[in-house]
Order: sequence, then structure tokens, then C-alpha cells
Amino acid sequence: MDMTRRTMLAGTAGLAALGAGAGGALALPPTKDEGRRHGSYDEQVLAAPGDWDVANFRIPALAVAPNGDLLAAFDKRPVHGDAPAPNSLWQRRSTDRGRTWGEPTVISAGNESEAPGEKTGFSDPSYVVDQETGTLFCFSVFSKDVGVWDSDYGHDDEDRGVLSAAVAVSTDSGETWEHRLITDVVKPEDCRATFASSGAGIQLRYGPRAGRLVQQYAGFFRGEGDGDAEVVQAYSVYSDDHGETWTMGTPVGTAMDENKVVELSDGTLMMNSRENVRTGHRWVALSHDGGETWEDLHRDPTLVDPGNNAHITRAYPDSPQGSRKSKILLFTHADHAPNDRENGTIEVSEDDGATWSRKRVFQPGACQYSVLIPSGRGEFALLYEGEGEAITFARLDLDWILSR
Repeated sequence: MDMTRRTMLAGTAGLAALGAGAGGALALPPTKDEGRRHGSYDEQVLAAPGDWDVANFRIPALAVAPNGDLLAAFDKRPVHGDAPAPNSLWQRRSTDRGRTWGEPTVISAGNESEAPGEKTGFSDPSYVVDQETGTLFCFSVFSKDVGVWDSDYGHDDEDRGVLSAAVAVSTDSGETWEHRLITDVVKPEDCRATFASSGAGIQLRYGPRAGRLVQQYAGFFRGEGDGDAEVVQAYSVYSDDHGETWTMGTPVGTAMDENKVVELSDGTLMMNSRENVRTGHRWVALSHDGGETWEDLHRDPTLVDPGNNAHITRAYPDSPQGSRKSKILLFTHADHAPNDRENGTIEVSEDDGATWSRKRVFQPGACQYSVLIPSGRGEFALLYEGEGEAITFARLDLDWILSR
């Protein structure tokens, strides 16, 4: 197996743009280099076409497991295709915060049989971690004979013409998994096809809904009138009982796609969505009830996008509600429009996403899906699809982002 590795070091005179100083909790301690602060970026490929004799890999997901291990999941694609290909969800584990990685294990196994009525597949993983109970969830598509584009209406999981929805559940930090289908929850009668947005969901930290688990979905719904065109809507699926049951929120929009959610400093949720009809920008909406309903849907004119799955996260998820650090967001995407998935970039907001003040390119070439999460001790974990669709992992810190 041919692994590559890249390390970047960059210095920066300080964090003035984020107010380092009195009360500036973002300031990092000086290094030996005459007090200059260094940012670090360290990268390695976790899976590339041909590794383990697999045709290709796609769709990254990341989580810090309840035991502190770092988990990276992705599609194992034996025939180089999206659902309904007989894909499996593979996972690699790091016990040293991303420096080294174990061999792949299986979260959910597809059936590669060519016999009629036997093929199955799992695609598009997304982790959600319950910090209160130590339970780990991995949402995905479960396919039989059809994918998103030709799925039928209805939620009968025995119907091979229906694209189903799955969630794998682990109570031992991803060592073993149980499997459930939640198609009847996430796919109502007027929805032809639906899928969980890959990458990572969240658990709410603030307010009366603290502890709620939230995973984002996109669905293809009937138009409102006879003959009206199908619309693509975004919505949250959430649980207030630690994943025992799940509830679907109200869909929003008409041209949505894969979307992510972040909890803002006051407990408001912000959705950030890829567009199904590409204009080169991102949809944004707000929820004041924990993802049950959405309002103020609008395009963010400052975030460009070529129609790609991106990710948004709070840089300091454990920070107190309303604090300065709780307002700092990171957004990773292909900063290119309208068509080419390239120029992988991390952007920084200091004001709950109202504006985006700083950015740093981590991959000037090909960059498709990406996910970025805080991984502890001032570091962040990034997983993205790079050159040649290689699933690429990077460890980095805020100083590296701010050093350019």
C-alpha cells in the first residue's frame, strides 16, 4: 500500500485578527523561535484507488469516539460507483490523535453478489456522537436495486425499488456495531428518495434542548401541485432520548442538497447547504427550535461553491454559551465556482457565520467532499477527497489556518 505524507510549518506573529490579548483565550503559547507562534499541518492518505484491491473509495466522515480515539469512515466502492453499487462502510482508527492509523474495519457490509435480489450496499457515512451516554451513531444510505435517481415513493424496506435509510449504533467506541433501518422516519410518503448528508452531525450543548442529537438529510419531494417539478429539500432528523427514537423536522427550500448544521453561540442552529441547482453559492437557514423548523433561507454571497459537500463546525464546541470563543466557526469547502471541485479551503468566522474573515487553502488541486472537526488539545482533524479521489487526512491547528 502506497501511503504519502506531507508536512507544512508556517509561522505567524500572532492572532490579532481574533483578538488575542486581554481575555484572548485563542492566544497560543510562544515557541522557541523568539516567541513566534507556529502553525502545523500534517497530511497522509488513508485510502486510495487500488488499496486493498478495491476499485475506489469516496465520501469521508470523521468523529472523536467516546474513548478518545479518532475515527475515519468512508465508502469502500468495489465497482467504482454510488448507490446502488454494493458498497460497504469502512473505518480506520487512530489511537494517537491521527499520527498513525490501524487497518480498515467494517461498519456496515454490502453484499456484492450478482444473484438477483441479493445485492445490497451502504453509502455516505455520517457520524453522530452522544457525549452523555458514550453512544456512537453512523448514518448512511442502504440500497438494494436503486439509488437516489430512480428510487420509488414509499418506505417499505423490503421493496428493492425503495432506497432505504440506515443507522449503525456502537456502544464501544466503534469496535462493534448494531444496525437499524429508519426509512419510515426520514422518508415520508411524498418523498421519493432521501439520504443523510455525509460527514458528521452534532449534539446540542446549549439551552433547553441540550443533549439533542441532530443529523441532516436531503430529500426529493413531490411538487405542490399536479405536474409540478420535484423539489429537493433539506431537514434535520433529531433524537431527545439518546438515539432510541428519531424524529424528522420540517423540510425547507426547493433546490437544496447535502447540508450541515452548527450550533451558534446563542443556541440557534445554522444550516449550510450545497445547492442542487448550481449558482456558485451556498444556502443558509436558521432554526430556533433545535432543527424542528427552519427560517430565513438565503444564499451567502461570500461563500462560493461548485456544487459540493462541505462542512461547518464550531471551533470550540465546549466553550460557554455566548462566549467569544463560542462564536468562532470553521468552514471547509472547495473554494471555486461554479463547476470545478478544487481549491480546498478552510474559512474562519468570528461572529457566528455572519462574516468570514480569514481563509487558508489546504489543497489547491482537486478537492471534493470534506469534513473538519475539533479533535482536542487545540488541534483539528480534516478528512477530504483529494487528487485521484484519495481519502486524505490532515492534522492542523488554528495558527496554521491564520498564518496566511
